Formats: sequence, structure tokens, C-alpha cells
Amino acid sequence: MLNQLIRYGASQQHFEEAALYSGWCLGRVVSQYKDLYKIVTKEGEYLAEISGKFRYKVKELAEYPAVGDFVLADLPKGGSGGSPGDGGGNGGSGGNAIIQQVLSRKSAFERTAAGTGQQRQVVAANIDIVFICMALNNDYNLSRLERYLAVAWSSGATPVVVLTKADLCENLSGVTLEVSGIAAGADVITTSGYDRASCHRLLPYLQPGITASFIGSSGVGKSTLINELAGEKLLATGDIGWEDKGRHTTTRRELLVLPQGGIVIDTPGMRELGVEAVNLSKSFADIDELVGQCRFRDCGHTTEPGCAVRRALETGELDSRRLESYQKLKKEARYDGLSSKEIEAEKINAMFGGMAEMKRMRDHFRQKNKGR
Repeated sequence: MLNQLIRYGASQQHFEEAALYSGWCLGRVVSQYKDLYKIVTKEGEYLAEISGKFRYKVKELAEYPAVGDFVLADLPKGGSGGSPGDGGGNGGSGGNAIIQQVLSRKSAFERTAAGTGQQRQVVAANIDIVFICMALNNDYNLSRLERYLAVAWSSGATPVVVLTKADLCENLSGVTLEVSGIAAGADVITTSGYDRASCHRLLPYLQPGITASFIGSSGVGKSTLINELAGEKLLATGDIGWEDKGRHTTTRRELLVLPQGGIVIDTPGMRELGVEAVNLSKSFADIDELVGQCRFRDCGHTTEPGCAVRRALETGELDSRRLESYQKLKKEARYDGLSSKEIEAEKINAMFGGMAEMKRMRDHFRQKNKGR
């Protein structure tokens, strides 16, 4: 029988990394309930909690398990765990599985957790495709889309822009062209709730084992899209009015496997996600290229001679709104005044504690693989 973990996105790399640790079972986090998690393993579904040793050794919230993570756990004896609060199983606290290790992540969406001194917290992990949903009514905002793209590229996933409620747009071709102009490297798809076939344009991206996430403002139609792709009402849906006040219908992150084999993680509104580690070199590649053409390396793009950015503004090659969006994101991400290389160094430092630590971790895994 096919290991159901493959159905939930486990790759050969996950099985090989899990084999480095003996005695624990590989699983994937599919949902979270405060301090409890639901994990799927080859043996079935279990409620799980982190071990005391794991809790003691972690240094920040970003190291805790998140929906989409692959983990190693001790399973309870006597069967699967039950629902939150019912005890379930026969091992751990209340018969739960015990998570001992979080495996390497290939992508992660993060936010700054409130009341934690600016600590990073992972919202969802190991996502291949991120569908950035934006409705073509009052939700339509190019600066907001640029923000979504910067966060998406930084996560390690591949963004796809989904323009929903296309039936409300009077100039669809013009808007699509405008969006394509700022979403370089990302596909742009238009959908309408009144055209079921348009929603199916997302299916080619959702191949078996591929994990996707839907992000965007509340009420733009994320849950409606997922229900349409699943062929059944898996998630509650709200709506967004002309005043752009959508009802936030998703209350927790949850991983779902679609009938076609694709995997989706439904996440709460994009307002949860911060821009502490945005990828400006991809989402603003045009401006990044102009900055590299400025006469001075530390050009502030105000009065300096030989400024390629100001020249592009004057000729109309660069839109002032886009430059303002770029500068705002740099400030929010604490990258203001840094070059592309310095920004990359900052990101490495945030992820690994510095270049030396990243090399140490890389060498550690190389040595392990040689010894196998």
C-alpha cells in the first residue's frame, strides 16, 4: 500500500532525512489547535504535542512546528489520537504523540508574533505554490499586490497571482496587463465565481504531492476557490462588499488534500504576515537593476548626480507609486540604506545566525550523507 505520507507531500528527501534519526516516526502537521497539533503518519492521524526536551532547546518561536511541517514523533501505543480535548490514544500527555524534531523546511511564511519582542513565528511551511488572491473590486491595490509578491518570493515558494471576481471588472484586459507588469516571473490568472471553468485554471498547478497556499485579504474568495477545486464545501465562505470589508471566515490554518492529489493550506488573511524578510530583488527586479546603475553605491535617489532611478522617473520608465512602494517595504523590512548583497547577508543572518553557521550546517549534512 502506498505510504499515505507521499499523498501528503512527503518526498524522498524527507524520508532520507528522517532515516538519520532512529526510533521516531515521520509525520506532517495538518492542523494546529493552540498547543496541540494534528499530524498524519503512515500509521494514521494523531494529536501531538511537543516534547519537554524540544521545548527546552528551541530559541525562538520560528523553531516550533507549523502547519505543513514534516516532523519526527513518538507515537502513542494503542491507536490514533482523538480530537482536541478528548484524550485519545494511550501515550504522551492524554495519549498524544510527542513531537521530537522538525525537519528542514524548503519554504516558510512568517510573521512577527504579538507580545514576543519581535520574535518570528512560522505561519505555514513547505509550500511549493502560493496563490496570491486579489478581488477586482475595491480590494484591487497594486501596492498591496507588490507587498504580497515580496513576501511570497521571500518564503521560497513560487507565487501565482489570482485575480478573483473578474465579472466586476470593466477593463479586464487592461487590468491583467497592469498586474503582469509588476508581477514579473509570476503567472497571472483571472477567475469568477460565476464561471466555474475559470476556477479550474488553477488545477494544473495542483499536481499530486504539490502543496499550495492561498493568501490575500479577507473575503476575496480564497475559501470559495478551494471549495470549487475540491468539488465540495470544505470551508465556510464569506463575501467582500464594495466597501472592501470582507468577513474573515478561516479561523485556523489547515492542510487539505484535494481529490486530484494536490494539497492546499488555507491560511487566515494576509494581514497576519509581516515583511521582515521580503525578497525585493525578485518582486522589484526593475528597480533593483536601476539602483545598480546609479553613479554612487549609497545613492539615496533624491539629489545625487548620476541617479538612474530619478532618470527613470523623469522619462516615465518608472512609476512614482511603484518606487514609493519599494521604499516603504525596505523601511518596514529594516533594509533601508542596504545594498542587494547586504540585504541578502541580513536574511542569511536571520535564518542561520550568520554565514559561518550556514556553512557549518551545510557541512554537517554533507558529512552525514557521506557516512551513509
